[in-house]
Amino acid sequence: MAMKRAATSAIRAFSSSSPASSVSSGSSTRLLHASAESKKIVGVFYKANEYASLNPNFVGSLEGALGIRDWLESQGHQYIVTDDKEGLDSELEKHIPDLHVLITTPFHPAYVTAERIRRAKNLQLLLTAGIGSDHIDLKAAAAAGLTVAEVTGSNVVSVAEDELMRILILVRNFLPGYHQVINGEWNVAAIAYRAYDLEGKTVGTVGAGRIGKLLLQRLKPFNCNLLYHDRLQMDPELEKQTGAKFEEDLDSLLSKCDVVVINTPLTEKTRYDFQ
Repeated sequence: MAMKRAATSAIRAFSSSSPASSVSSGSSTRLLHASAESKKIVGVFYKANEYASLNPNFVGSLEGALGIRDWLESQGHQYIVTDDKEGLDSELEKHIPDLHVLITTPFHPAYVTAERIRRAKNLQLLLTAGIGSDHIDLKAAAAAGLTVAEVTGSNVVSVAEDELMRILILVRNFLPGYHQVINGEWNVAAIAYRAYDLEGKTVGTVGAGRIGKLLLQRLKPFNCNLLYHDRLQMDPELEKQTGAKFEEDLDSLLSKCDVVVINTPLTEKTRYDFQ
């Protein structure tokens, strides 16, 4: 539902009736015309097929269309959704020249290249219904004066829980055991020789932002030794609550850990931290 609220808020601001505003970058600026005129909004989502009807809150799919169709159309906007995004003959390509807003998702990304931005003469807003803009050429978007937005914080709990699950799966050597069971096999030694307790292990997070902090909080009951590396040290009270110790030097953290979780955004600066 966070995606629905964010998309609605972004488009409402974009198409409000207040005086026109602009977003500029470099030498290029595209006006965010604040008129009541109809905007062409295109959303690219994955197909949910038979699963779409099983959960009324399943709005991030082609069928759910973020749950904003009725509101957009009531405001006089044209809202087109598709899952067809690849190639020059795709449905998305047909709308590139005259769309005003493009909504994409991280797990079914429509790649917004410099070439697509160049041809999208009316484009003003790029909205990611989720977290991450790796699928967008941010330099080209900035040069074109586009607004790029995402739903920051919408999935921090989900990601922290997923990380905890993966740690347990790997440390307990769960997957090989699972495959043994479903294949009707039973070889305890083949699993147990690489299965460990999480208790007493040293777990470190590289990055202690919202997700990193939530992971540390969830790991505390397992009685691990918790370390974190970040540009900034946590507030002492939060360190006390999580039981985590700050490691200023990344290599020092890595040398001490049984488990390392990477919780930094993917940028040009962080891309080659782990090779």
